[in-house]
Amino acid sequence: MYKKLFSKIKKNEISVAVIGLGYVGLPLALGFANKGFRVYGIDNNTDRIDRLLAGTSYITDVTDAEIVEPVSHRAFLPTTDFGCIKNCRAVIICVPTPIKKKYTPDISFILSAVRSVAENLSKGTLVILESTTYPGTTEELIAPELERGGLKVGRDFYLAFSPERIDPGNATHTVTQIPKVVGGVTPACSILAKALYGKIIKDIHVVSSPRAAEMCKLLENTFRLVNIGWINEAAMMCHKFDIDVWEVIDAAKTKPFGFMPFYPGLGVGGHCIPEDPIYLYWKAKEKGCASRFIKLSADINSAMPEYVVSRVKDMLSARGKILKGARVLIMGVTYKKDVKDLRKSPSLRLIDILKRRGAVVSFYDPLVPFLHLEGLEMEGAPLTPKNIADQDCVVIAVDHTNVDYKLVLKNARQIFDLKNIYHKTVSEKIIKL
Repeated sequence: MYKKLFSKIKKNEISVAVIGLGYVGLPLALGFANKGFRVYGIDNNTDRIDRLLAGTSYITDVTDAEIVEPVSHRAFLPTTDFGCIKNCRAVIICVPTPIKKKYTPDISFILSAVRSVAENLSKGTLVILESTTYPGTTEELIAPELERGGLKVGRDFYLAFSPERIDPGNATHTVTQIPKVVGGVTPACSILAKALYGKIIKDIHVVSSPRAAEMCKLLENTFRLVNIGWINEAAMMCHKFDIDVWEVIDAAKTKPFGFMPFYPGLGVGGHCIPEDPIYLYWKAKEKGCASRFIKLSADINSAMPEYVVSRVKDMLSARGKILKGARVLIMGVTYKKDVKDLRKSPSLRLIDILKRRGAVVSFYDPLVPFLHLEGLEMEGAPLTPKNIADQDCVVIAVDHTNVDYKLVLKNARQIFDLKNIYHKTVSEKIIKL
């Protein structure tokens, strides 16, 4: 059975099901469809499915044209019907893994998807989880769920974990160009997973187990969380020392070894950096290992909006104004540059805190014309000379490309430059983080 499936993968003679058509699943599904596989894209969100069938993208990194062709040729079949899994010999799960309150993982989306797979699982099928989770999930939870019907992993079906490495907005490192890590429950599972991903990705790195692959993803994102937390703390220190942290970073990165530059900012956003390390924190705590680095870094990053508010308050006070009633324009509300994604964006927290402190807050973001969120209903303000001049303070939170920041510099009374846009400009208007 293993040899037969391996041969069919090599010949592109299997259908692939991708469960979860978000930033991870949709580009992956299209990658396989473009290489000659018939791909079923499964998602519970009917609006997503309707838009895909109409040839319309809802993701920044995927154009309408990239959807129209595979859909019209039936190489990519968007659906809400999990029954199509019966026709597939490879199933890849790319569902969300959010965090509950009190640093507790929520794997309900994974379990729901796996149970749907189990109901439709046929012999000789390869199942791969890509959703970020804590070490042990694949072997301790998913394998038993899939084996409930009597099939045995490694004999009747194959199971592996391969962490997603999508970087939204990155046109250079796309899903098919980023090396892939895979870890199977058995050697045969690893070989099959490598063969499948090898059809669309050049570099595949096989590790000894799903646990190692799960830990790999958490190590990558925790590395970023900790270093961002440290550089944010360093920025606060430098402010107290009257040192330009940006100058220090530029100097440090001239060292050709032993240093990697990270940059301060409003905090961390998106799904990966704010939430993925918490899966490791939770599991480590369960094993009796307290991860102080993760908790401390998460706390520092989550406190950055409060710190920025205190800096804005001091800036206004230096000009004889108080925060209550002050007009503050936030430039950029997405969680990262040039990506239309508001998930966990620290800009939203900044707006909320400023509003609760009595400031008159508006925002401008070229990618987000309005905010329609629970507790935060706002229309974007126009980026005009008059509107900028009317503000007591402009906070540059996200540095989107193609924004006329010179217009801001010319007309603003005071600028709090979180992204170091004006690093070469000398002006009393500008305060750096």
